[in-house]
Amino acid sequence: MLTLHRATVLAPSGTAPSIDDGAVLVHGDRIAALGPYAELAAAHPDARLREWTGARLTPGGAQPYGALLLEHHYHPDPREGIGVEPRPLPSGGFAAGQYGGPGGSARRGLQLMLRHGTTALAGPFERPEVRTAVSRSGLRVLAPFDPPQPLHALAFEAVPNGTLAVGGRADFAIFDRETGQCLGTVLAGRLVYRGR
Repeated sequence: MLTLHRATVLAPSGTAPSIDDGAVLVHGDRIAALGPYAELAAAHPDARLREWTGARLTPGGAQPYGALLLEHHYHPDPREGIGVEPRPLPSGGFAAGQYGGPGGSARRGLQLMLRHGTTALAGPFERPEVRTAVSRSGLRVLAPFDPPQPLHALAFEAVPNGTLAVGGRADFAIFDRETGQCLGTVLAGRLVYRGR
């Protein structure tokens, strides 16, 4: 099935010119075309349309602190009543009774990353439960790389990563142009996060 993602601005990369009223055509897990919305809509009238008014569609971001955030921090479950901010794990690791243990914590951490437009993260991951959660998430795992800022400054904000290109994997994010809030994250052609 073809899906056409229309955005107020399409920014295929950090260096390519932006396209006003642009769109990305997705077929399966790949980008089939990108360019002005009017051209793509005329060429593919049967494509399902997702409109992102007032938004900027960009390549997804990369999380340089993936391993640190998922393996050395606990992501509380809201039912615990201790907030939702990640907490550094004590040297003994996870405490008994923490919701879902390392796997549950990693899944909640991954959801936070998706809410920030992350489509890739740096590994490697030592804990089997974390590796399983990352594998099931669909996020691409990158080799470790030097982050541009320390962890406390970035939190879950991802750094720019990659270029949207025909034939490439359909990984991208959509951001509100005024607030910068992530409105949606697409991994391998699937909308895996949609903001309210």
